[in-house]
Amino acid sequence: MTASREQESLARVLAHEGAYSNHPADPGGATMKGVTQRVYDGYRRSKKLALRSVESITTQELFEIYDHQYWDAVKGDRLPAGVDYVVFDGAVNSGPKQSITWLQRALGPLYKGRLDGVMGVGTIAAVQACNDHAALIDRICDQRLTFLQHLKTWPVFGRGWSCRVAEVRSIGQAWVTGLLPQIASFVDGGQAKAFVEDAKAAPSTAPADAATGAGASGLGISGYLYDLQNQLSPFSYTSEWIGKVVVLLAMASALLAIGGLAWRWYASRRAKRLAAALGAEAT
Repeated sequence: MTASREQESLARVLAHEGAYSNHPADPGGATMKGVTQRVYDGYRRSKKLALRSVESITTQELFEIYDHQYWDAVKGDRLPAGVDYVVFDGAVNSGPKQSITWLQRALGPLYKGRLDGVMGVGTIAAVQACNDHAALIDRICDQRLTFLQHLKTWPVFGRGWSCRVAEVRSIGQAWVTGLLPQIASFVDGGQAKAFVEDAKAAPSTAPADAATGAGASGLGISGYLYDLQNQLSPFSYTSEWIGKVVVLLAMASALLAIGGLAWRWYASRRAKRLAAALGAEAT
């Protein structure tokens, strides 16, 4: 991989990132050309320099941050043409760990390790064993889009993210086939940071536990009333009244228990889907 690949990839990432932004719903906060204030502060501290607004970032600082914190983090120089750019763009938008996790999942059975978001020897070996980079890029972008759709900020930035991922897919596949890729375009919203911390919450199983517990308790009470009915059977009117209560209570309790079990199944299924969409290990 030549240095020019990094430069060409960066040029397209910067086109997607735009200039300064500070949208109130963007978890990245104040951001200049894709570099957040937090990342810039960390960079300035590492150089023992005074902190200042990210709006004042220099071209040299920008290149150093992108080179060390994103391109080197995903080992762009060791990835095939097209795949390098796709993983790089994802790292800038959602962090290197998340982007590498998408790659690891997209590699399927070729990757034997854990989904740890680390570009280690196993991940590199799996990429090298892959003989269809265009299909790999498709799977990475599909993983990324599914992830984005499960963030709480999707209603705000979904259109911009969708356009960005579509362009990333197209540009990456052009590089795979040896064609000159298009120049990326800026779509408002696509520059917003997409972090796993902003994922939608999984449904709670507490209502299921409460309903199941209430149903079990109700069935227990109905059993007690049934015994009481047998004891009062000589008193036909009282026995008949208790019998009706027993039937109603048993039916309501059964419905509660069944509803609780059904909600637990639904919540567990949704939680597994959410975990898969966010790149967690399958359980």
